[in-house]
Amino acid sequence: MRCYVYRCARRADTYLYLARRDDFACVPAPLRGTLGEFTFTFDFELTPERKLAREDAAVVHGNLVSRGFHLQFPPDPILTHASE
Repeated sequence: MRCYVYRCARRADTYLYLARRDDFACVPAPLRGTLGEFTFTFDFELTPERKLAREDAAVVHGNLVSRGFHLQFPPDPILTHASE
């Protein structure tokens, strides 16, 4: 499955993954309003086995299939610090 990734303008380190390029209709309007403008960042071939830096590829894949989108939030600094 091809995956398209967009940076969210109003939320630092927040990314929107789409199953179809520029198809924002699958993202609920209130969520789109909260996130602001989207800037295309890159695309890649997503498989459930693929290693991603911050997300579980199988979860991303499942969300893209069922919803058409996946939202990646920045890591929680409290949880990140606690694991160090």
